[in-house]
Amino acid sequence: MTNTEIQSLLEKQRKYFKSGATIPVKFRIEQLKKLYNAVKKYEKEVNDALKADLGKSHYEGFMCESGLVLSEISYMIRHTRRFAKRKTVYTPLAQFASHSFKLPVPYGNTLIMSPWNYPFLLTIDPLADAIAAGNTAIVKPSAYSPATSKIVEKIISECFSPEYVAVVTGGRAENAALLEQKFDFVFFTGSQAVGKEVLRHTAEHLTPAVLELGGKSPCIVDSSANIKLAAKRIVFGKYLNCGQTCVAPDYILCHSSVKDELVAEVIKQIKLQYGENPLQNKDYGKIINEKHFVRLCSLIDKNKVVAGGETDADTCRIAPTVMDNVTYEDAVMGEEIFGPILPILTFDSFDRLVKELKDKDKPLALYLFSSDKKHIDRVNTELSYGGGCINDVVIHLATSEMGFGGVGASGMGSYHGKDGFDAFSHYKSIVDKKNWIDLPMRYQPYKNKFYEALLHMFLK
Repeated sequence: MTNTEIQSLLEKQRKYFKSGATIPVKFRIEQLKKLYNAVKKYEKEVNDALKADLGKSHYEGFMCESGLVLSEISYMIRHTRRFAKRKTVYTPLAQFASHSFKLPVPYGNTLIMSPWNYPFLLTIDPLADAIAAGNTAIVKPSAYSPATSKIVEKIISECFSPEYVAVVTGGRAENAALLEQKFDFVFFTGSQAVGKEVLRHTAEHLTPAVLELGGKSPCIVDSSANIKLAAKRIVFGKYLNCGQTCVAPDYILCHSSVKDELVAEVIKQIKLQYGENPLQNKDYGKIINEKHFVRLCSLIDKNKVVAGGETDADTCRIAPTVMDNVTYEDAVMGEEIFGPILPILTFDSFDRLVKELKDKDKPLALYLFSSDKKHIDRVNTELSYGGGCINDVVIHLATSEMGFGGVGASGMGSYHGKDGFDAFSHYKSIVDKKNWIDLPMRYQPYKNKFYEALLHMFLK
């Protein structure tokens, strides 16, 4: 799509939004129901597309993408009417007589830019939130997941007119053209590098944005942890989607006293969950493309591999890999891995570990396996990160009852459920002042001592 075509599409959406068509809550719920029914209708095609792009099994495709999308849409269908209501707040006595309230209103014309690793979930989830809040939307899926982009376009074009919700496909040229436009709100999920570019462009227009980024999310295993269960859950979360998950445990920080036991259990769990030869497992995914496959292979230090390490360039597959005796100087610790490579580092002092983590960039997720309440409290209260789990990984994002998002280098803003509705809404603060009384104390001349005393009483 050319710059001119994109500009024309946005102009049509501006006109449509100004007509007020998206404002009625009844309309929003009807559109969400359309979207829900279409996702159900094309569920198999969605899962087929995820298989083509990322090698995901239909089970994983439903568990991690289409099923979560249906859950989010149904949640918004049930709750949008309540979310959209005005919220009465306390009115100070000095403003007597009046009614104060906050009113959520849509931003207007929004842009949703989604990534390739969960291309259906991370496109339709924010779209459902945008629709619930009463916006129009232009959706830009990733060029790296073309099969999923195609079914996304099919679903959206079947459900909505383009002046309401439209899909723009393509690559960098289309991304650049979209970011040159003035939207009312931008929602971006992707890498930190591209997130910075998005923020530069939105700053030019003073456009609010939510950035869902990533980073190196640590997984701490202390000496009090249930090692067998920790290994089982870590292996699930790390190698899900072939490690291409923004909240996957990027690396393990393990207490030296239990490190050998943990390594043995992780290796055991890899075999239990993926088989003796994971590259022959039809339910194990693949790396999205050759570029990322080559990048990941360059991070594997064969001298430190204790499990996995096998690769297949023809299918862009890398076996679940564990690297032991890793240090912060290793290449694998120099960037977000975003693949099936699990480095294991050790620590001896929990105090020193907490201090070290405070000096690092704030991660999107942090995980702690522990039975020590003091350690749990310290991680919860002292460390800054987007979200996480105690004695599990990844699952904190699979609910509409909690917002999901990053902080600092891992992003800004959050979504899912009410947080998603709020992300795509502006809350007007309104005072409805009554006409039957008008307190005179605020007007000049300020010479009446009685009024001055009343003012002090009201405002203290």
